[in-house]
Amino acid sequence: MKKNIGNVERIIRVIVGLALCAMAFVGPQNMWFLIGIVPLLTGLLGWCPPYQLLGISTCKMKDS
Repeated sequence: MKKNIGNVERIIRVIVGLALCAMAFVGPQNMWFLIGIVPLLTGLLGWCPPYQLLGISTCKMKDS
């Protein structure tokens, strides 16, 4: 799994994922908090399967 998510996007995904998962404990308690698992995991891993399929990468290219 080659990383295809840049650092800024990873941070945003983790924050959004945590906010959605927090709905299990505070706020409107419904099953929507489960959706927060997806951005949380992709943010932590730095890899997004749909990006892989579409050939998208938000990582900065390193000069060799």
